[in-house]
Amino acid sequence: MTPNGDANMDDMARRYAAPLARYFRARVRSAADIDDMVQEVFLRLAARKGGALEAPENYLFTVAASVLNDSFRRAARRGGDHAMFDERLHAEADFSPERLLLGQEQLQIVERALHELPERTRVVFALHRFEEMSYAQIARRLQVSVSAIEKHMIKALAHLARRGSQG
Repeated sequence: MTPNGDANMDDMARRYAAPLARYFRARVRSAADIDDMVQEVFLRLAARKGGALEAPENYLFTVAASVLNDSFRRAARRGGDHAMFDERLHAEADFSPERLLLGQEQLQIVERALHELPERTRVVFALHRFEEMSYAQIARRLQVSVSAIEKHMIKALAHLARRGSQG
């Protein structure tokens, strides 16, 4: 995947904006900075020179750690009320090669398991977990009962749990 193509960048942004926002939300005090930090990650990715990335997710979160570190440095220089970067609490443990590999393997197991689900169940799961929609919102969108959404989620979670334990 090349980070320079508009379509690929759009796909990356759709796929990773929310996970990046959660990553930053867990590490910074100011919610106002989160959107800027996510945007900075994609700006750096777009400015990257070179060929295709073998593991764009790894690169993306490495860039995120760098953006976070830069943010802490800027806050320290201006004497703001931001928390100081503490290596014991932040990036170092989050990005070990072993942890990244385990995460990739777990992601592949989940992706395969999701593709095994019936389409409606997969859609319900994705809307709830990835789009952070409530059961009621999903029910309205799909024009079904909340009870039906609950059943789809139970089915999806049970399937993922079975597949994860087999993984």
